[in-house]
Amino acid sequence: MKVSIGAYIKDGPWGGGNLFFQNLKKHLEQKGHKVINHLLEDDIDLILLTDPRKDSESSSFTNHDIEQYKEKINPNTKVVHRVNECDERKETKGLNEFIFNANKCADSTVFVSEWIKNLYFNQGYKLINPKVIMSGSNTQIFNKENKNIWNKNEKIAIVTHHWGGNWNKGFDIYSKLDELLDDLNYSSKFEFTYIGNLPDNFKFKNVKVIKPLSGKNLAEQLKKNHIYLTASLNEPSGNHHIEGALCGLPILFIDSGALPEYCEEYGIKFNPKNFHEKLFEMQEQYFYFIENLKNYPYKSESMCDDYEKLFIRMIKEEKKEIAITNKKQFYKKLTLSIKRIIFLNLYNLFRKNKLWK
Repeated sequence: MKVSIGAYIKDGPWGGGNLFFQNLKKHLEQKGHKVINHLLEDDIDLILLTDPRKDSESSSFTNHDIEQYKEKINPNTKVVHRVNECDERKETKGLNEFIFNANKCADSTVFVSEWIKNLYFNQGYKLINPKVIMSGSNTQIFNKENKNIWNKNEKIAIVTHHWGGNWNKGFDIYSKLDELLDDLNYSSKFEFTYIGNLPDNFKFKNVKVIKPLSGKNLAEQLKKNHIYLTASLNEPSGNHHIEGALCGLPILFIDSGALPEYCEEYGIKFNPKNFHEKLFEMQEQYFYFIENLKNYPYKSESMCDDYEKLFIRMIKEEKKEIAITNKKQFYKKLTLSIKRIIFLNLYNLFRKNKLWK
């Protein structure tokens, strides 16, 4: 099949969406499918709409481009709309309604968590043919090989990483941990590393900051630590905590967005009021979660396989519908031809016998 993914793939650190595009493109090509990121060919089987915003750096086409393509070039192309964004994540306005309107070009909608699907539906936005495919990361890069396990005598090394420097990525909690590390009761037991971009004019006091990393360099840095912390608010899915978990780090995660869906059973949930208590609770239960993480399920291989199965099923259904339509049209024409022949034969018979005037 030929699939067009509506995204420009970037090299280096660029956020979770870019990793999704990379992983899906690689998976589909390895399975023998052709993958493009434009609408310039007339035989595209399926289009994946990823971000309908025209001003998005990563978007290679919008829902309006898809509508024009289906109207003027190939009306049989199927469209899947992947929804992984919402107003609640960055406190924007109008994005949810915009995505709802863009969704009208789709034949199917994929949400990246139950949380974001319910968010849209609870607000009255009934998107087309909804289903959930959970996100996942590449285990060839993010895995437990050479993972540093806490020996109980050293400080527990806490880490997080984000490409974006939006405050809602969790900087209220990261700042709180920074303040706690002023206290010897905490600094004697914990240390904190932040990898990625920071909000403008923001600085830590007691935190090691590393510039954004990606791929194996990021994985190697994560594995030097013991616990993964995420305080990101209203995450539709997120990739950062998945990468941490696949590297063998128990997750200390805020009770917000889809994080509980991805992190329950593999770490400890907290809220802003009990964060410091849960920090020590994680210290006590560290080895319990180390064992649980052996079965962490959110991998790009299974995620991409789910997308491929969806695409193939939709294309098969479309071809079946076309075949049924063609068959109906064939029999309709055949019936009309038979009726015409019968009529002409009867007409000639009546004329011959002078029964037709």
